[in-house]
Amino acid sequence: MSANLKVFIGWDSREDIAYQVAKYSILKHNPNIEVYPIKLDEMRKQGLYTRDDDKKGSTEFTISRFLVPYLSNYEGYSLFIDCDMVCLRDLEFVLEFADDDKDVYCVQHHYDPKSMVKMDGKEQHIYPRKNWSSVMLFDNKNCTALTPEIVNTETPMYLHRMMWTEDRRIGKLPPKFNFLAGYYDYEKENPVLIHYTDGGPWFKEYHNCPHSDLWKNEIKEMFGIE
Repeated sequence: MSANLKVFIGWDSREDIAYQVAKYSILKHNPNIEVYPIKLDEMRKQGLYTRDDDKKGSTEFTISRFLVPYLSNYEGYSLFIDCDMVCLRDLEFVLEFADDDKDVYCVQHHYDPKSMVKMDGKEQHIYPRKNWSSVMLFDNKNCTALTPEIVNTETPMYLHRMMWTEDRRIGKLPPKFNFLAGYYDYEKENPVLIHYTDGGPWFKEYHNCPHSDLWKNEIKEMFGIE
């Protein structure tokens, strides 16, 4: 098992505090994990991201997340997660579910969103394999198809539905690695990552969303608030 799993967190200018808490919660359980933000402005400055702004995208990292294998030099394993998450255990545990037979691993959700609006008023889009790409463990050597050119030219459907690989090469992770708050049973799944997919407690409208106490406890601890 690697001692330096790379974790890339999608960063959004509207949710910097969510990124900070997600990063803090990951490193608290394993300080050897390497954590990097995926910032769209930085990707543009480096010439890695040249697409027009995605007006249907709910976050700034809707598409740029698929640059992770390239950013990892197509070496080792890298984990991508959305920023609207809190980590409850050592994330390196995810590598126990990896083998050399798959290209990418994810929680293969089957659910219907409870609302057509999410986060700060963004429209909730329903599509096949929704939320599969919100946590992805890439075996980077097997993801050379995800070049910057492909990420910049292919459709969101092609990328998010993982049409860049074969279905048989999409591995399964248990729901604990992408526990959708309000959709899964906490006691049954024993979550590693809580995902506030409809909106997290940093938004006024979702201040008391399911499992918001876990996120609030993290931010208090992060800032040393009693």
